[in-house]
Amino acid sequence: MTEQERIYYLREQLHQHNHRYYVENNPIISDQEFDFMMHELQDLEARHPELYDANSPTMRVGSDITKEFKQVSHKYPMLSLANTYNEQDVEEWYNQVKRGLEGEDFEVCCEMKYDGLSISLTYEEGRLTQAVTRGDGVHGDDVTTNVKTIRSIPLVLQPGLGYPANFEIRGEILLPWDNFNRLNEEREEIGEQPFANPRNAASGTLKSQDSRVVAERGLDAYLYYLITPQGENSDIPPYHYGSLETSKKWGFKVSEGMKKVKTLQEIYDFINYWDTERKNLPVATDGIVLKVNSLRQQRHLGFTAKSPRWAIAYKFKAERVCTRLQEVTYQVGRTGAITPVANMETVQLAGTKVRRATLNNEDFIRSFNLHEGDWVYVEKGGEIIPKIVGVDESRRESNAKPVTFITHCPECGAELRRIEGESAHYCPNDTGCPPQIKGRIEHFIARKAMNIDSLGPETVDLYYEKGFISNIADLYTLTVPQLNYEGSREKSARKIINAIEESKKVPFERVVFALGIRMVGETTAKLLARHFKDIETLRHATVEQLTEVEGIGEIIAVNVIAYFKDEKNAEIVNRLISYGLQMSISKEMMTNKGNALEGKNIVISGVFTHHSRDEYKLLIEQYGGKNVSSISSKTTFILAGDNMGPSKLQKAEKLGVQIVSEEEFLEMIGGDNATTESSQEQQTEAAEEQPQKKSSNKPIQLELF
Repeated sequence: MTEQERIYYLREQLHQHNHRYYVENNPIISDQEFDFMMHELQDLEARHPELYDANSPTMRVGSDITKEFKQVSHKYPMLSLANTYNEQDVEEWYNQVKRGLEGEDFEVCCEMKYDGLSISLTYEEGRLTQAVTRGDGVHGDDVTTNVKTIRSIPLVLQPGLGYPANFEIRGEILLPWDNFNRLNEEREEIGEQPFANPRNAASGTLKSQDSRVVAERGLDAYLYYLITPQGENSDIPPYHYGSLETSKKWGFKVSEGMKKVKTLQEIYDFINYWDTERKNLPVATDGIVLKVNSLRQQRHLGFTAKSPRWAIAYKFKAERVCTRLQEVTYQVGRTGAITPVANMETVQLAGTKVRRATLNNEDFIRSFNLHEGDWVYVEKGGEIIPKIVGVDESRRESNAKPVTFITHCPECGAELRRIEGESAHYCPNDTGCPPQIKGRIEHFIARKAMNIDSLGPETVDLYYEKGFISNIADLYTLTVPQLNYEGSREKSARKIINAIEESKKVPFERVVFALGIRMVGETTAKLLARHFKDIETLRHATVEQLTEVEGIGEIIAVNVIAYFKDEKNAEIVNRLISYGLQMSISKEMMTNKGNALEGKNIVISGVFTHHSRDEYKLLIEQYGGKNVSSISSKTTFILAGDNMGPSKLQKAEKLGVQIVSEEEFLEMIGGDNATTESSQEQQTEAAEEQPQKKSSNKPIQLELF
């Protein structure tokens, strides 16, 4: 056997062994034998670079640093599923399907709802060519390099299995419980913040810029939807269940828990079984997905603007456990707010080890009459954040002392304050308390603020400890040589400096939000920016002038004045001005496009096609209207998109408030003349992606969840 033949042989064998180990869980060789074969292949490929193959098993180890992820358009949109939390909603969906099919018999495929990161995989001639995240459903990130490190995803399919020349298969990237717990233990050992749940860990891992990190963490994948042109391969059954069974034969890992059923009771039995049994699964699940099995019936039922009518997700109820409270500690946030934390005996909850839960504030502690050593009931809100929901007072010891809230900051020792009318205690030492200083910098660089995405909490903490930064303005004085202090960080240092420089283009309203003024959130910052137009007018505004702004009360006004009155904050703002940040509203924001909506109070509700909710809010203001958040007798009309909340619809009908569709609204302001170029492109793409009834190559399946 020549070396070239040996390379091809080893690649084929290692692909098969990968599948046996990671998909079938049935290895036939030892780890040592596998490693020997891998090392031999690496050596041979090094001697024969002309035989390079991007899908070689050796490419799974990960090596190249991905500097940025390219955003690509999905050929078929990745929509979301409608959620339900009780059997009544499941019954309603079942009956809607029955009505939609006009009484025709149908099957339902029941399967697990995995709690990870959605992925779309494209194969051409049996080879993985692209992997794209769900993103916003229309566009996603190309993460092909990182996905190639996931060993349960085949890079090359075995020939002769009957798969189409081109197809797409979608599923979920997950981090198994064992790997998740191991990763968090390692992070805690080195002082890093543990991941909140496997989904966050999987998402963060897949978006890592170093594919070696992805390879080391041990991600897994379950595939659950196949998309292939109709007629290209007649061997694929025209049923969802059958298509997955077929894809399993091609080498893909699919759920072993799928089941075809016909009746509501069978659906309930499936849900009840897995509500308990899911705790024994190696990966996180948060519900059950129900899909009409026939692809023909799926096409007949169709879609709403946001989700398919032929599928629904049933979400499991939060799991509750009882454990013992050991002590209450306190954390300091960026605004100085003090958050009490319950430290408990470690307990298994929804697949993770839990030993901490937030207690919110002093009033929350008092509401449970919490005592030291109490036995407490814990749940996970949305199966993510642990929270105490009750106390078993029957197990309380007779000499137990009530938990009393601290009086001084645990970080800097300053005496705490509680503002009248608020529930939280605050540390007033905002310019000298380390967690507040670092927290404000982390807030400043956040995506919705200055969007300096090359920095993170760990980096901020490091630069603070080294004395590089002590406030947000110091970011703009950083240099590449300063950050490359070890001599091996020039590339990352340059990337950070470029991102900081790019942040100078961020619009004024986000700069106001980024300043971190207490109680000034994203929406309030927009109100202030649009009303006062520039930083000089805003910083010198009086309480009376501030409260003239709709939505700005006296408490927020006092906080704004206090912020700019502080000498250190004033100095920081002056420095930011000198560094060239956007300190006035853009011309586009100030443009008055007309008065078609003058004097009208408008509520926005639902999901839209042509513009985002924020874009519609801006249009309303530019045409003289006023955005209001709640429906009342003073509401002129509701701009309603798809899936408008039922409570809002009911209230609108009760008060006789007009409902205006997206198209009617655009016509009201003079037609769709405000549609952005990107929105137009998305609409064109979406139209092209919809199935045409007379097309001979329409996709068998259009959506993956």
